[in-house]
Amino acid sequence: MTKVTRFAPSPTGTLHIGGVRTALFNYVYAKQNKGKFLIRVEDTDAERSTREYEENILKGLSDIGINPDEPPVRQSERSELYQKAVEQIIESGKAYYCNCSKERLDEMRAEQQSKGLKPQYDGKCRNLNLKPDSSTVLRLKTPRDGELIFHDLVRGEVIFQNSELDDLILLRSDGSPTYHLCNVIDDYEQKVTTVVRGEDHLSNTPRQIHIQQALDYPSLEYAHLPMVLGQDKKRLSKRNAVTSLQDYFNQGYLESSMINMLARLGWSKGDKEIFYLDDLISDFRIQEVQKAGAIFDSVKLDWINNHHLAALSFDDFKAKLIPFLDSIDIDFTQKTNSDEIIQAMRSSKPTLLGVAKDLIPYFSKVESYDEKAAKKFLSGSESVLEFVQRKLNSLEVWNEESIDHALNEAQTSLSLPTPKLNQPIRIAMTGSTQSPSLGLTLSLFDLAEVNNRIDAALEYLANSN
Repeated sequence: MTKVTRFAPSPTGTLHIGGVRTALFNYVYAKQNKGKFLIRVEDTDAERSTREYEENILKGLSDIGINPDEPPVRQSERSELYQKAVEQIIESGKAYYCNCSKERLDEMRAEQQSKGLKPQYDGKCRNLNLKPDSSTVLRLKTPRDGELIFHDLVRGEVIFQNSELDDLILLRSDGSPTYHLCNVIDDYEQKVTTVVRGEDHLSNTPRQIHIQQALDYPSLEYAHLPMVLGQDKKRLSKRNAVTSLQDYFNQGYLESSMINMLARLGWSKGDKEIFYLDDLISDFRIQEVQKAGAIFDSVKLDWINNHHLAALSFDDFKAKLIPFLDSIDIDFTQKTNSDEIIQAMRSSKPTLLGVAKDLIPYFSKVESYDEKAAKKFLSGSESVLEFVQRKLNSLEVWNEESIDHALNEAQTSLSLPTPKLNQPIRIAMTGSTQSPSLGLTLSLFDLAEVNNRIDAALEYLANSN
């Protein structure tokens, strides 16, 4: 039998990284088994669902290489399928109409809770054979006795007591089908064999299996993934972390890095840390996914992104960097040695946006100095700046080697520790204490620009006194 998995997002917000992880595991599992990966847009919440969010979800998945094997379907366009299944389940006698008012249900639940019981429908209308009207809902006749047992690819054997399950609603009073009913029918119609989703859906599974059985549908495989947690070990949310995939792309994390990071949330392969999509299809085993929640570690993501950026050829790195340079108005074409500058700075930060921002002083004048750095290293450094400036102006060859030699001679002559010599010059050149080796940093500018920036630093110091 061909394995078929599906990712079923609701287009009520942007693509969440927890959702991306679910889609990724579905995709990889299908491809490992030479099966199909499908996308179903669960857009029956008409008030909150938008095509804009749907496009964001589909584009985000496509950007990281997760594309469905068939065109996505929308639940909002499948009402005829649901109606047909409703007729079947009614004819089977495994569902009934209920006209209990909201007031009665609230009273019933309050009484159950006061007695320490789990609140659930008491079955008042179960055998009344009511006819449908504008006040009725359709409920499933959930078995009252026995157990429901299924095997979960992640969690092993899972057991639910039928007595703890409700006669859940299949059709609302306005005739619209509920999530559980649509979900089961869609999985059957799309020939889904394996449902891979978050553990927050675990309690939905026995309800949906009962619907499957009422409709005589075949049973499915299930795998419930651990939740993605923030650093506070609570469910990842917008309150404690960036959760939108696009936000990470906007910061300059690579698509391959996000795949790598999300795959490692709840799964590992020995000491191997760096993965690409093809590696996952080869190495991933869903049975090896852990049961405990997986913490999204932004420090680990930076480390992973560093590795993926370093693996790019220079041309590929530059091509990915250019949009970020454009976004902060850096015209890299103004300098003939722009490639040399970019190469020197390509590992300065773990993200493309971070690298782009670090490149600002190499393509623009230094508008201000880091206040803390200036106070610590620049103040009182006039004689150092002037001495080094004279040394640099005496050079016959302007390259990293000759500059390093001049700096070494200056340090010996002035009997200064390295930071006292290097940092004032580095701040003059870049505005901060962060840059490659000083000789390389200076060599990225021509001598005239070096003189201009040292003069500007001396003027700053003169005006500060």
